[in-house]
Amino acid sequence: MSTKSAAQPPSRPPARLLALLDRFDDLPSARRLRARTYDLLAAEPGARAVDVGCGTGRAVSELAARGVRAEGVDIDAEALALARARHPGPAFRHADAYELPFADGTLDGYRADKVYHGLDDPARAAAEAYRVLRTGGRIVLVGQDWDTLVLDSDAPELTRRLVHARADRVPSPRAARAYRALLLDAGFTDVTAEVSTDVFTGPDMLPLVTGLAEAARASGDVGAAEARDWLADQRRRAETDRFFLALPLFLAAGTR
Repeated sequence: MSTKSAAQPPSRPPARLLALLDRFDDLPSARRLRARTYDLLAAEPGARAVDVGCGTGRAVSELAARGVRAEGVDIDAEALALARARHPGPAFRHADAYELPFADGTLDGYRADKVYHGLDDPARAAAEAYRVLRTGGRIVLVGQDWDTLVLDSDAPELTRRLVHARADRVPSPRAARAYRALLLDAGFTDVTAEVSTDVFTGPDMLPLVTGLAEAARASGDVGAAEARDWLADQRRRAETDRFFLALPLFLAAGTR
């Protein structure tokens, strides 16, 4: 799912981001979480729903397989091209979360996965969701809180610096912990909140921690030697089955 708002350029090459998201979306835990969002969306066959920040279209395709008239919107042209190539049935449109191409009260469901942290004004996006949903329509938000990435390390203080340095480069790094309040403030009712924590103990997430260290080094938040030694520790942990990364994903749902 693309996480860029209309005002922000991508923070890494789109192809690399899309490949990382593809890898994450293939994990059993990610499939279970997507299924949970569909259940909370409560969209019956024939209902009309949008997946905002649809990326390469996996959720749109899975909702369509349930009989939902699902559409995807994204501002990333490369992601949309892949979505259309992979899933030729559903509709995919170029649009951002602030100005959706739907009339007032015309949708039964709204879903946004790993999107709001990339927006500079999540409240504006929630208000737009409220606009396009009919009375009784459902909204589901899911995403990570960038301050709550948990990594085992021989250098815990440095790890905290790396995590917070990455969070500081995200437009709304703590949007996920505010999902419930965000929906209530937008006027949604019956708002619920959940957390699903993924735990990784193998090498699959090494690209994520490598990016964490490389970005902090490039920005000057940590020195080159610090980043190199920290990465060496993480790689050693992966090679010796001592790697540990926990990623809490926060989920909120409500009714229009």
